[in-house]
Amino acid sequence: MTGRAWGVLFVLCGAIFLEGIDVAMLNVALPAIRDDLDLSTGTLQWVMSAYVLGYGGFMLLGGRAADLFGRRRMFVLWLVVFLLFSGLGGLATEGWMLIVARFVTGVAAAFMTPAGLSIITTGFPEGPQRDKALLVYAGTAAGGFSIGLVVGGLLSAIDWRWVFFAPVILSLGILLAALALVPASPRPDRTGQGVDLAGAVTVTAGILLLVFGVERATHVPAAWTVGTVGTALLLFLAFAVIERASSSPLVRPGIFRSGSLVRANVAGLLFAAGFFGFQFIVVLYLQELRGWSSLQTSFALIVIGVDAVLSPLLTPKLVARFGHARVIFGGLLVASLSYALFLPLGADWTYAAMFPGLLLLGVAFSLVYGPLTIVATDGVAEEEQGVAGGLLYTSFQFGAALGLSAVTAVNITATDGASPAALLDGHRAALVVPLAAALIAAAVSAPGLRTRRARADSAPVGGHRAGPGRSDAPGGVEQPAGLGS
Repeated sequence: MTGRAWGVLFVLCGAIFLEGIDVAMLNVALPAIRDDLDLSTGTLQWVMSAYVLGYGGFMLLGGRAADLFGRRRMFVLWLVVFLLFSGLGGLATEGWMLIVARFVTGVAAAFMTPAGLSIITTGFPEGPQRDKALLVYAGTAAGGFSIGLVVGGLLSAIDWRWVFFAPVILSLGILLAALALVPASPRPDRTGQGVDLAGAVTVTAGILLLVFGVERATHVPAAWTVGTVGTALLLFLAFAVIERASSSPLVRPGIFRSGSLVRANVAGLLFAAGFFGFQFIVVLYLQELRGWSSLQTSFALIVIGVDAVLSPLLTPKLVARFGHARVIFGGLLVASLSYALFLPLGADWTYAAMFPGLLLLGVAFSLVYGPLTIVATDGVAEEEQGVAGGLLYTSFQFGAALGLSAVTAVNITATDGASPAALLDGHRAALVVPLAAALIAAAVSAPGLRTRRARADSAPVGGHRAGPGRSDAPGGVEQPAGLGS
């Protein structure tokens, strides 16, 4: 890759690092925010849910906006919005102000993230160069979340408002670098491509309602959840009808004919559900049952951040040798083993007993996250790269919401009393959810193992060669890599 290409990748990695560190720091700072603003548990929950709603609800629309209005333009514009509302969150004096700031920050991330991803997938040629760039990008995202756990603990110990002000400083630096390094792309030709307003409204409303229903499932009557989710499904049905009839659909229905893309999104949803659900239960175990401080918990979980090192260093070599499908499948099995090791969780486990499972989870993340990103965008036309990225990140976000809701529901149901033994029973029962999610994800990805991996020739990285899962077929026809088609 050229120096300019590395500069662009540096900027985009900075943005995804910003998104990861922002979420992780807030997780750790919630107790301090509750104490200072005197927030109820319900209001505090909305501080987190507002971001999830904004991020998950508008991601698909954000991806399409990048394709229609220019990737660099959308990236820079929404990075500015992210910067402004992160700062406003730090100035909040009431719970509602913080909730509004977090919702808009989530919307900004929903437009910024797929724009950044599509700059990579359109700026680097499909094959080894793009794979390397995406794996570095994935490792940076993981590093942001891991580092954010520790930095959030340190900053909240000083003043929780720095959890919001620190991203302002970081995003300002990224903005200046983006203006200098990310090249202005030609204005997209939108001839015959109108804005699918009806489709945008229905799918965004459907995703918002679905994420909202899942997020609130453990706090409201079952009938309310069924009604909310049912309304969301009706909106998705309406969206499908609108897209089939539209001359300029928000999401071209034919994109779902790619088996590899569909499998990547389903596996990503399930993997995110298990990953975030597991971390939530482990944090409850360490802080509520064991009495660990937020900073101790942060340092305990930072071992998961080994994926930030493995993603750019080890994963590309494994992908080159075995192909995306095998690496993803292996990573999901490693995740399953990680969760299984925690099933006999004890009331007095030492950190040494927890370490192998946490380390394996970091390894699993490095094997799954980056290759899934590659598979979900491989073989997709340039003008639909934003949509493909939006689909994947929507799956990740909804998976996270689903996993958190599921483990919370199981934990509450299985906890019979307030004694340490009852709490431990609830935690053990909830840990079955991540294991089940990882095993189902592995089953979903397994059909892709039938795809024969093409033999790579000896051309250097950056030159033409048949990458994993591709075939140099006569006529230059290139088959998508990954989970099979």
